[in-house]
Amino acid sequence: MTPHNGEEHAVSIGARLNWLRAGVLGANDGIVSTAGLVVGVAAATASRTTILTAGIAGLVAGALSMAAGEYVSVSTQRDTERALLEKERRELIEMPDEELDELTEIYRAKGLSPQLARAVAVELTEHDAFAAHVEAELGIDPDNLASPWHAAVASAVAFTLGSVLPLLAITLLSVQLRVPLTMLAVVLALVVTGWTSAALGDADRPRAIRRNVIGGVLAMGVTYGIGSLVGLGV
Repeated sequence: MTPHNGEEHAVSIGARLNWLRAGVLGANDGIVSTAGLVVGVAAATASRTTILTAGIAGLVAGALSMAAGEYVSVSTQRDTERALLEKERRELIEMPDEELDELTEIYRAKGLSPQLARAVAVELTEHDAFAAHVEAELGIDPDNLASPWHAAVASAVAFTLGSVLPLLAITLLSVQLRVPLTMLAVVLALVVTGWTSAALGDADRPRAIRRNVIGGVLAMGVTYGIGSLVGLGV
């Protein structure tokens, strides 16, 4: 049975799920960090301008930090993958027999008989030695290496989108309701991101939601307490 036209392979689906999960986690970071910041500032002052300024500064700083971190991380990963690919390409030229034996052993370890493993290794090597070896040995698709710029932009956008909710809630609501309703909105958002991240990874949903919500509530509680103490001191 041949694959359907346009049907995605497991590798591309897995990569897409990883990107989606990273986006959800980036949004979650934006929600928690910005909520903690603005709730803390709101505990110290009732000035809408001060809270908004602090929130925007936190949003921009957090988004840039996330982008820079992802760029460096993915660049390092990509450099490592390129080095491994170059090493494999060189070894195929300098020691083809040893590489063929290595590929044979990989398929034999997966359960093929020695004879069949050898035949598969030989046929794949004759078809495209480099592609066969990097897929079996390294698990790398040389035509689909991660892009540092894509990762940086995706992280910054996800963080920004997550930050918008607490920032709008804390600045648009009345002084009496801004903190409790912002906390409520954040908790509901964390339920959604916790459920989504667990669903993407096929993990336990209730556990992920509890972990997400507890972490966010603790962050807001600590910063609110610090803000209250600072406000009393001032």
